[in-house]
Parts: sequence; C-alpha cells; structure tokens
Amino acid sequence: MISVFDLFKIGVGPSSSHTVGPMVAAKRFRDELPVGTAHVTAEIFGSLAWTGKGHATDRALCLGLIGAVPATLEPDDVPALIARLAIEKAIETPDGTRAAFDPDADLIFDFKTLLPRHTNAMRFRAHDGMGALTQERIFYSIGGGFVVEDGENEAPLGTAQVPYPFDCAADMLTVCARTGLDAAGVQMANECALRSRAEVEGGLDAIADAMFGCIERGLSMDGSLPGRLRVKRRAKAIREKLEADRGLNQRPPHEIMDWVSVFAIAVNEENAAGGRVVTAPTNGAAGIVPAVLRYARDFCPDVGPEQVRCFLLTAAAVGGLIKRNASISGAEVGCQGEVGSAASMAAAGLAAVLGASPEQIENAAEIAMEHHLGMTCDPIGGLVQIPCIERNAFGANKAIAAASLALRGDGIHNVSLDQVIETMRQTGADMQSKYKETSQGGLAVNVPEC
Repeated sequence: MISVFDLFKIGVGPSSSHTVGPMVAAKRFRDELPVGTAHVTAEIFGSLAWTGKGHATDRALCLGLIGAVPATLEPDDVPALIARLAIEKAIETPDGTRAAFDPDADLIFDFKTLLPRHTNAMRFRAHDGMGALTQERIFYSIGGGFVVEDGENEAPLGTAQVPYPFDCAADMLTVCARTGLDAAGVQMANECALRSRAEVEGGLDAIADAMFGCIERGLSMDGSLPGRLRVKRRAKAIREKLEADRGLNQRPPHEIMDWVSVFAIAVNEENAAGGRVVTAPTNGAAGIVPAVLRYARDFCPDVGPEQVRCFLLTAAAVGGLIKRNASISGAEVGCQGEVGSAASMAAAGLAAVLGASPEQIENAAEIAMEHHLGMTCDPIGGLVQIPCIERNAFGANKAIAAASLALRGDGIHNVSLDQVIETMRQTGADMQSKYKETSQGGLAVNVPEC
C-alpha cells in the first residue's frame, strides 16, 4: 500500500523530483553528519544535472543542507536563506559546529555520469578537519518527492499491515466486490490501520485546503515567472475575463472548460514560481487533481467535505497502483508518468464523487491514462513552464472527459487499467532519454529561448 499522504505531500515548487526530493535527501544527509565534520560537498547526476538549474535543484540542495523541510519552508524566505549561505559559505551541523560548504565550489553538476539505479542521483560527502573522507552517501529522487538511499528498498510505509492490500487494479476490484466497499472505502480502511480516522480526515482536509489555497494564490498573481524565458502569468487575466462574462446573456457551454483550465494554470504558475503546492502525484502535474477537485466542488451538485475526501482517497488508490507498477517520474518514463498519472487519478476521483461503481472508476482511470501514453517530457530551458503549465490544463479537461465517458458506460471495457499501466511502463522504458526530463530533445531544442 502507498498512503494518500505519500502521494499528496505539501511542499514547494517547481519540481517534486528535482526540488522536493533533493531537499529531503540533503536534509537527511545533514541530520546524520558524523561528529567533527568540517567540510561537505554534493554532486548531482543525470536528469538532475541536465535540468537542475531550471528546476532549482541547486537551490533545493542548499536549503536541505541548512535544515529546511519542504512541508514547512516559507517560499518568501528562500531568497534570504540562499543569500546568507552564499555569504557565510558554511552550514550548521547537528552537533552545533559549522562545516564549510561553498555552493559555487562544492555543488557539482556532473553531466556525463549516470548512476545505475535511477537517473535522478545525488552523492554527498563529508570530510573531517584534515580533509579525510568520513562519510559518503548516494540518494535517488525517484519521483513525487520520494527519496531512497543506495541499497535501500523503496517502502513508503515500511512493513505496516493493512486489512485490504491490493497490488493491481484487478485486486482492488476483487476487494471491492468481496467487501462491498468502493475504492475510497478500501483506501480509508487501509489508512486507518496506520493512523486514527480523525487523523486521516484531518490530513485529507489539510491537503484539500492547500490545493484550493494554491489555486486562489495563482489566480491573484500577475507578472512574469522566474527564469530566462520570462513567461507571463495568465491565470489572473483569464479569471478576470471569465468573471466579466458572467453578466452576459449568452455564454458558451464550454466556458466551464476555461474555468477548469485556469484552475490548473493557476497552480502550475505558482509551482513554477517556487510557491507552495501539493505534489499530486508530482509538482510538474500538480494542477490537474486540484483543478478537477475544484470543478467538482464548484460545478457539480452536492459536493461537500465528505465527497472531497472520497475524491482524494480514490485518486490515491489509483496513483498508488501506477507508482507501484510503473512510475510517476518524468525522468524515468516521460510526462506520461506525471500528467498521465495525475489525469488518471483525477478521473477516478471525479467518477467516484459522481456515483460511479468500482468498475466505472477503474474504467475512468484507464481512459485517462490510455490517452496520455507516449507523452514526452521536454521542458524548454529546463524550466517547469513550457509546455508544463498548459499541459496541466489539458490533462484536467481530459480527466473530466474520461470520467464522463466511464459514467455513460457500464464499466465493461476491452483495455484494463492494469494493462494500460504496464503499457505506460514499457513505453517509458523504450523512450529515448532525451525525451525524459533532460531538455535535450523535442521542444527544448526546437524552440529558441528568448
């Protein structure tokens, strides 16, 4: 089982695998430094190196080494923290002493070396006062903010026992049929084996509040996003035009699609700006689940807090299957693993809220994933902006279409969710590395940076 709180983590932008994960890894290394450490260095490899500047990996590593945590870090404090480190060129160690760390000299981008387990690799080293190596640790950021150390098994929940384990969608449907529970009910029962129901419900409400809050912040901001592309924020202007149209006698039915799009764009503009977002299941695809959830709350009847929790639990059940049996990492399988996974999760959540059967929920998730197969990850300038921001708008609308199609059917279909997840995994394995979050192909090389 993968918990809803593993898939939905409150953090900062612009990337879960390239920002949140490295910050977590650096903090973990810093907290376990040996006594007497006088100097630390960090190296990043593969996709982390190739798109590290655009994804703020260097900044994230620095923040982790000074003790910052993604869930509690205030985005507005980041510039001052980074500026202070640049001046002091040292970090405070757990034993209260200080160790030298100059970001310009001690943070190394290795563009040639690939470590074996995952392309998103980091190596940290600690040295004593005589320069001798006292510790070396390698971490991998495997997508969605998940981090594993070299030689460590990926087990987000350790050995916790849950009442209704399921390893694939077929298992989930079998459990639903045997127990009479829906996907959200199965996930909730498993969550309650790990923490109290009150804690689960409170955590779900906090996730939803963070998602809705991110939308509202994004809808209120203007100006340009950071980075050399100078992409102009659009969410606020689009929202103002939509609100101005409310007074018109004739409004096109597809206006609702524009609202869904602007919700998603607002989140991903916040993400690109380094703001507070919820990985869902990644930062690059963080706008899809919130946009569809906001659509359900604002445009669908009788959607209150209980239905919002049902949405998130169902989405987590599907997201856990995708992560377990394929990947949610753009650096591993391309954007099909990020936007495709998020759309699949959102489609399942919306279908559940609208009264779908377990079979229809599985069908909705399958439709959404199937029609993102083969999607590449080729961000221009290594920034999580083009095509990432608009891609979330399309993913959200496709998720709604997938849920609607599934609800019009009876749950019987030719392609199963398990089959399409396996297809996504195989497609990602076959995809050339230049299309997997390296900015070495596709739009990243065919659109000039200006």
